[in-house]
Amino acid sequence: MTDSMNIFDRRLLRLHRERAATGLERHDFLLREIAGRLAERLDVVNRTFPLALDLGCHGGALATALGGRKGIERLVQCDSSYAMALRAAGNGQPSLTAAEDLLPFTAECFDLVLSNLSLHWVNDLPGCLLQVRQILKPDGLFLAALLGGATLHELRDVLMEAELATSGGAGPRVSPFVDLRDAGALLQRAGFALPVADSDTLIVTYADLPALLRDLRGMGETSALLARPDKPLTRAALAQADDLYRRRHADREGRLMATFQVIYLTGWAPHEAQQKALRPGSARSRLADALGTQEVGAGDKARPD
Repeated sequence: MTDSMNIFDRRLLRLHRERAATGLERHDFLLREIAGRLAERLDVVNRTFPLALDLGCHGGALATALGGRKGIERLVQCDSSYAMALRAAGNGQPSLTAAEDLLPFTAECFDLVLSNLSLHWVNDLPGCLLQVRQILKPDGLFLAALLGGATLHELRDVLMEAELATSGGAGPRVSPFVDLRDAGALLQRAGFALPVADSDTLIVTYADLPALLRDLRGMGETSALLARPDKPLTRAALAQADDLYRRRHADREGRLMATFQVIYLTGWAPHEAQQKALRPGSARSRLADALGTQEVGAGDKARPD
């Protein structure tokens, strides 16, 4: 991923979220579930946060999960969609409209930045993370969840094969997602201290392919790729995809399984009081002594006992 690469049509993404905002409560199960998991992760942090930001707030699921607890005194909600921000404002927390990678905040103004399933739609994720680090106060916390590379791999495969079989050609229908191996490196690149990236995998089952597509549309998560095909899938391609899905990715009860890999990012804005790694050669005891083994220098051959 390069800083100048544009993968997503941000205007189309905003339109998808505007459309989804009205009936979001019928499809936001994933947003609510991951909001709860983010809140649980925040529970173990023994810290108060006078001012926090919910970046990409959707309808305000994260504010609901936090429930006024977790040591947060004031939460600001922000979304790229005006309709989503307006919906989130219904919980009584201040809300505004802004793109995740064009943050309108001054440096070092937040004690905590949270993000619930929004950052996988950012074109310049390294630049976005850098902006997040800059708006955090020293020793401020960043905690985010975004969809990872294994997400909807079943859907990706069957749509591609079905379109090839019925039309003779195929284009990308499912968005690419960040790989877990790259996530920690992106935090380091943005200048976060103590960066951690880990993941969960959720399997959701559906009666049929149209039900899965309705949920994705209802969450505003349908593809917004710039390189998307000009024409929608034909009925023949959708029927073929549904058949492939049932034969390859159905559970014992015949329901279609859909994978959602969720990557969690945790990092702190640097502060002089934070723990730091020891300088090479500064250890006071030898690892070989602790392990009861023989130390072998680089280039040396081990001697048999």
